[in-house]
Amino acid sequence: MTQPIQAWAAPGPARPFERFSYDPGALKADEVEIQVEYCGLCHSDLSMWTNEWGLSTYPLVPGHEVVGRIVARGAEVRGLADGDRVGLGWFARSCMHCAQCLAGDHHLCARAEATIVGRHGGFAQRVRCHFAWAVRLPAALPSASSGPLFCGGITVFSPLMEWGVSPTDRVGVVGIGGLGHLALQYLRAWGCHVTAFTSQAGKAADLQSLGAHRVVASGDDRALAGLAGTLDLLLVATSAPLDWARYMTTLAPRGRLHFVGAVLAPLNIGAFSLISGQKSVSGSPLGRISTIARMLDFSERHKVAPVVEHFPMSRVNDALAHLQSGKARYRIVLKPDF
Repeated sequence: MTQPIQAWAAPGPARPFERFSYDPGALKADEVEIQVEYCGLCHSDLSMWTNEWGLSTYPLVPGHEVVGRIVARGAEVRGLADGDRVGLGWFARSCMHCAQCLAGDHHLCARAEATIVGRHGGFAQRVRCHFAWAVRLPAALPSASSGPLFCGGITVFSPLMEWGVSPTDRVGVVGIGGLGHLALQYLRAWGCHVTAFTSQAGKAADLQSLGAHRVVASGDDRALAGLAGTLDLLLVATSAPLDWARYMTTLAPRGRLHFVGAVLAPLNIGAFSLISGQKSVSGSPLGRISTIARMLDFSERHKVAPVVEHFPMSRVNDALAHLQSGKARYRIVLKPDF
């Protein structure tokens, strides 16, 4: 008989989290079980909690920025051992045999399973995943703050590799929160000239310390006009609907407006703004398993780290309220205290 897993679960949309226990069943042959040491609280957890995306089932155990140690392995697990320190992000499983998986694009698998969609995540003592999605954490990266790298980190790092961003490129980041503050650090370490767009003018000194060469108020029309035709890439790390047609004017020829934030409203972008200058609009979900490993190595080498605030997991409701208020700087990490 399997040992029950203690967790924190929401019994319904936007309902307060309560103690919850569940039987995980027998461990699958290709799975590992991870003892959760830390788990990040992401805005996607908030969206799942409220069922903003229509994907949630209840009781809901969120948590997809896990750092912990492997405590059990199925018979088919390869390359990992009990006690290994690993991280787990948004995806917990992919089919491993479709064209996308065989090409290394496991994150694009049509049958991929998200860690907190239809299964229980990391607001718990333990969590399970296919062994390929449990990625070893380099020795120099601390467990207490590295969980957000497995969602926020890979989300903003992957486009640098996917689109061949050059160290000579000029890149803008729209929205400097949990995703954006990591994007500034990666882009600065990559060698790019970095412009931060923010609605909070008081953040300027903070954003410069994170890597921005220039900070622009997102509502400053004159500043935006002064950037016309200068940016090779504009990385959108906010979920807020903005005047994207106006931001398109900042792109240089062959420039790209790339979304990693879940903006739900339709984009107000006309075809001529793309045709003129041969510009592009795109988006991406997280990244390849291999890219996660490269992102972690890059983070270790260049000392890129999330700025985090810690809460005990028993105060998950307080942590959610802090995130909802917009006061989090810049990521929240929960520590299990069952």
